[in-house]
Amino acid sequence: MKNSRRRFLEQSTVLGVAGMVSAAGAVSLLPAATASAQAAAGYEVLANPMNTADPDKIEVLEFFWFGCPHCFAFEPAINDYHQNKPEYVSFSREAPPLNPQWEPHSRMFYAARSLGIIDEVLDPIFDEIHLKKNRLVKPKAVGKFIESLDVGVDSEKFQSTMKSFAVDAGLRRSVQLAQQSKITGVPAIIVNGKYRTSVSIAGGNEQTIEVIKRLVELERV
Repeated sequence: MKNSRRRFLEQSTVLGVAGMVSAAGAVSLLPAATASAQAAAGYEVLANPMNTADPDKIEVLEFFWFGCPHCFAFEPAINDYHQNKPEYVSFSREAPPLNPQWEPHSRMFYAARSLGIIDEVLDPIFDEIHLKKNRLVKPKAVGKFIESLDVGVDSEKFQSTMKSFAVDAGLRRSVQLAQQSKITGVPAIIVNGKYRTSVSIAGGNEQTIEVIKRLVELERV
């Protein structure tokens, strides 16, 4: 387990974003003139498109971190989009440990997803961290909190799931996706494996949602 954990943390270090928690969800790697034109439209085009999970739907993928204040501020807008998105859109989240210090929160996310309770616990986790100032870093504290939410998972079960192979696999995959998308911070959004946007690129939370909607419709053509 330790060797597995060390490998994906080494991968995350390669991303070169240790310690970065900013509103800048993406940094363009394109020529300045092209990047400037795209940024004016609120998005950037990925140099190498990514595969999507369901080719029959337009994918909206959010990269986030529970401890990120910008992600917390963006959550109401992106959650509303998720709840009201068109049927031809699929929405998913990834929580890559771009910084090794993010690992406990990444494990918490993938454990909750593995247990099928992520929809019930996501907002309470955000609130606990940012409103109640409970960092939820130590496994016992995390397990106790999840148990208190009465979602059918006790503390011991959640803690063991955080150390499971499924969670390790989720972490490794999230790092690979982050590398492919060239994100350098969170929150960041990838639309249909082709476009990258963020609060800083689009100009605000609601503006980001409008860019997502515009890109989704562009992909329908």
